[in-house]
Amino acid sequence: MALSRLNRFVVLCVVLMAGVGSADVELSPLFRDHMVLQQGGKVPVWGRAAPGEKVTVHVLKDKAETVADDAGRWRVALGPLQAGGPVEMVVVASNVIRITDVLIGEVWLCSGQSNMDWPVKRSRNADEEIAQADQPMIRLFGVDRAVAREPQENPIGTWSVCTPGSVKGFSAVAYFFARELRKKEKVPIGLIQASVGATPAEAWIGCSALERDADLKRIVTDWNASRSLKVKMSGQSVPAGSQPSQPAVDPDGPRKMPCGLFNGMIHPLIPYRIAGVIWYQGESNAWQADLYKKLFPALICDWRERWGQGDFPFLFVQLPNFGKRVNVPSDGQWARLREAQAAALELPRTGMVVTIDIGEADDIHPKNKQEVGVRLALTAEALVYGRQVSYTGPLFRSMKIEGDRAIVVFDCIGHVLATRDNAPVKGFAIAGDDRTFHWAEGTIENNTVVLRSDQVPKPVAVRYAWADNPDCNLVGVFQLPAGPFRTDDWPLEKTTTNKE
Repeated sequence: MALSRLNRFVVLCVVLMAGVGSADVELSPLFRDHMVLQQGGKVPVWGRAAPGEKVTVHVLKDKAETVADDAGRWRVALGPLQAGGPVEMVVVASNVIRITDVLIGEVWLCSGQSNMDWPVKRSRNADEEIAQADQPMIRLFGVDRAVAREPQENPIGTWSVCTPGSVKGFSAVAYFFARELRKKEKVPIGLIQASVGATPAEAWIGCSALERDADLKRIVTDWNASRSLKVKMSGQSVPAGSQPSQPAVDPDGPRKMPCGLFNGMIHPLIPYRIAGVIWYQGESNAWQADLYKKLFPALICDWRERWGQGDFPFLFVQLPNFGKRVNVPSDGQWARLREAQAAALELPRTGMVVTIDIGEADDIHPKNKQEVGVRLALTAEALVYGRQVSYTGPLFRSMKIEGDRAIVVFDCIGHVLATRDNAPVKGFAIAGDDRTFHWAEGTIENNTVVLRSDQVPKPVAVRYAWADNPDCNLVGVFQLPAGPFRTDDWPLEKTTTNKE
């Protein structure tokens, strides 16, 4: 009996000691050495401690205090902080945590699928770029790939200083964007990369956002039905009313699960303060452009709502030219998806980078990520940092018909319309009521493009760069390309092309 009491006493002591250890204050993994904190606004800092424990966070002369709630969660807000560093963050509770080499500057979340995930080591001139990547004022946080059915609390990843060793496996688009931004803004830049190849937009949005719209909700319903069928075919049993488990045969892979990447890789980042988002995605949704017109804006609004920072900047890359080039006016899924992407510009503080001139016909991963980064940085300079720069090529504004001519007007902020290499205008097609498109002869007149074709005496519609891989050459200042567009809304199956 005495031994039994002694054993119980030892067990009790072990439990109490474990309780003391677990009461130590902890920080989200986002708060580590070498991190970058966002300048100019309240900066949330959060973690866990013993319930009811007082937690104090210091950065420079700024201090914030709170008490952990009944679940042990705590959160404070520091700042606003001014750009600079390195500084130290000190967190004091029952223990003390010191985070060193902290910079204060601009933090950008970089997300999407494979073209955002594409590393520096596989981009153009990779060896040279890596060798020159000693950039101590740029910091990198790579979020490990994680798919989850429920929103997760902590991201898996670490901060690192940008060096030739750390940058080679990091997103090329994100790095080249940060390098250009660093030159112009002269402040530290933090990049948080959360990207996975071959993933559709529905994997990156919160489930509650999909549930709000009948068409988007069907994405979840159809996926669950498909999963149930795969489980059945694999011979696994599924209890009535339950969600299917991971089947033995799953050709789509878990990365295509609606909301799965949002739950595993984006939700754990919230509410880390950011300057904005750069986004490169769409290839996996090219076959459903009509749905993407709802899905993409819903994703942007969902992220903004959850972060609670208002309409933070959301800059995205329109899909480049890709695939076999044809010699007649044509349609294509990528052309339709580009249109769906452009529709998101109706949302405030969005910006689109046109890349219709820097893709590769036979490679879905064009190597020239440098130019994509430069154009994203130009967009940020104009829309986020208030600099008077020409950041985009000509964008369609309106069309009018005068007899056999179609006159197209462009938004040309700081632009004078021109063509690449001063060649004749190409890439325009016009159609009459028969909905058959023919190539049009075009001339530039006072920042408009005047179009006509002998085969279309009464034009009603115009398209430009409207193909998966169009041959087009309209540009503005800095040779920035004009954006693809169409003036019609004809369904894909109702449109024909001439057979010249």
